[in-house]
Amino acid sequence: MAIVVKEDIDKVISGEFRFGDRTAITSSIGGLPFAGGMAVFCFEGFGMTLSLEASMKEKGGFASLLAKTFSGITLLYVLFGFSGYMAYGDETKDIITLNLPHNWSTIAVQVGLCLGLTFTFPIMAHPIHEIVEGKLRNSEWIRKVSYKEGENPTLVGKFGTYLSRAMLIVVLALVASFVPGFGEFASLVGSTVCALISFVLPATFHLKLFGSSLRFWQKALDYVFLIGGLLLAAHGTYNSIVGF
Repeated sequence: MAIVVKEDIDKVISGEFRFGDRTAITSSIGGLPFAGGMAVFCFEGFGMTLSLEASMKEKGGFASLLAKTFSGITLLYVLFGFSGYMAYGDETKDIITLNLPHNWSTIAVQVGLCLGLTFTFPIMAHPIHEIVEGKLRNSEWIRKVSYKEGENPTLVGKFGTYLSRAMLIVVLALVASFVPGFGEFASLVGSTVCALISFVLPATFHLKLFGSSLRFWQKALDYVFLIGGLLLAAHGTYNSIVGF
């Protein structure tokens, strides 16, 4: 972000920066559904909330930690997006590193981004591994081949676990390589899967499990999230598909 801000300052000093040229800010609100999908996609890690809480030693402090982390990440995203668009305007590419000049600082940013993706992707894929491996363990044939004495995995079982994880990574890599436009695809994912996970499903589950004991304002809040999530998903999906 510091490098993008530096580019922004350089444009201001050189006289190339004009606020009126930033049409995404000065024009109509027609791009809000696309931006909304992108914003929800930025928090695709929301699905990790329960897994992270379960792994904490002192679960009582999880709510406070989650609120502080969420606020910090939101502030960082806003500053980074605003700085990038202020620097490059409508020429801002889907991946901001493509706008940066070709020098050592850009290479350092790209290497850092790759390292970040390398270390965060396994965390994001962890819930998927848990679901897939849980389904496999429920199979009687898999249990006979892969486990001994109840829950102790055999060598074949360990190999199968690693193979299933590797296959998942390969499939996701193939899907990513065929994506025509990162921005549109990210907005589509944010408007569909991420919106459902973040807004629709939690509100639905909360109403289903605790509906009879909830106060009126609590039910109303759940319905606001539910209806708002469905509207965001429908409108954002339409705009993303049209943009491809």
